[in-house]
Amino acid sequence: MSLPSSPYLLYSDGKGNIFEDRSLYVTGRTGWDAVPIPNDEWIELPDGGCLYELPGRRGIGIDVKTGEMRLCEKGWAVAAFIPPAHTGFYLSAYETEPGAPTLPLFCYTAVGWYNEKFYVPAVRIEQDIRQECAGFDAGKVKQGVEYLTKAYPHNRLVKHLAENCALTYHCPAARNYFMGRWECPVPASPACNANCIGCISLQPDEEPIVSTQDRLQFKPSVEEIVEFTVPHLETAPYPLISFGQGCEGEPLLMWETIEKAIIEIRKHTDKGSININTNGSRPDAVKRLCEAGLNSIRVSTNSARREIYMPYYRPNNYDFEDIIESLKIVSSYGGWTSINYFVFPGMTDSVAEYEALRKLIRETDLKMIQWRNFNIDPDWYLGKIGVTDTGDCMGMSVLLQEIRKEFPNLKYGYYNPPMERIKGNYEVDFAH
Repeated sequence: MSLPSSPYLLYSDGKGNIFEDRSLYVTGRTGWDAVPIPNDEWIELPDGGCLYELPGRRGIGIDVKTGEMRLCEKGWAVAAFIPPAHTGFYLSAYETEPGAPTLPLFCYTAVGWYNEKFYVPAVRIEQDIRQECAGFDAGKVKQGVEYLTKAYPHNRLVKHLAENCALTYHCPAARNYFMGRWECPVPASPACNANCIGCISLQPDEEPIVSTQDRLQFKPSVEEIVEFTVPHLETAPYPLISFGQGCEGEPLLMWETIEKAIIEIRKHTDKGSININTNGSRPDAVKRLCEAGLNSIRVSTNSARREIYMPYYRPNNYDFEDIIESLKIVSSYGGWTSINYFVFPGMTDSVAEYEALRKLIRETDLKMIQWRNFNIDPDWYLGKIGVTDTGDCMGMSVLLQEIRKEFPNLKYGYYNPPMERIKGNYEVDFAH
């Protein structure tokens, strides 16, 4: 929908209360710049979204009377978390004061107030409802945890998914597993071969932020993996199992275990899809997994450009070219290839990034882009990777349209598709 006018800027009083400033229209951040947001790019804040106060930061707005940009001095800036399946077009625009704390690892989308409602500049990129707040029943999750931990009393992985993921962190994938449906997470590796600046499971002590969750502490056995994944593939609707989760390191470091597990799983069932979420660092391992029966791969990246990728991932013993090679290998085996693409308005939609993304899509025969909001403090991120000028930008909305125009068969989304979608009816509304 197109709003008749821009929403008003929001500010926080530092005590958990948020107000609108009717003297200022909200602006959006792209790269280092604050800009007006087109009226047709706003949607109502979706269910499951929430607001953050940004301490030590003053919101940048457009004066309702003069049309000039100025700071809101009434309180701290405010940003929105937009829930999965939605991709943001602009970050919250603010000026950071000296000594302001580094923001934790969440996404910071622009947000405004219009006609008694919160609005965000975003699009619903994925129709799948698998992580909708309304779809989770805490009682059913708890029942599932009790039932499955009793069914697999010696399985450390099921215990980890229950106690850490589903009950402590409320991980949507783990909760879905315990509700007996859709995508089942399979963490496999306590170690990693990258040192990502925004790692959600391990942050060095000297960094000003903490990891959002604890990392897996053990190496699961083939038997532990097979024991609970086979029944899931056999009985869940639209079943899918995924190695490589936020609570672990890099699954390709455990490729021998995963290879054996895939072979063993496929002895028991041919149902469902086997996926790996990975940094794509070991093309040789990816080849072996494809030969064992891997159906799909999702490679995470903050950029299609090596010079932006390397300072963020800080890889050990692999290079950007390896992730491209891994995608090519899965394509050559007829598998489904996605990138988990961290969207940072003002970087992702820069002209240089657009050209690099087009090249990546063509070279790898990419099947899907999962347009994921980047969970990181924008100033901290750009500072860490040394970007002072993000160059000419086209806008996220325009980027999405241009890529779709050039690659009409490339799918847009937020989640790994099950086999039913991969095999043809991609638009199936399987979650109902």
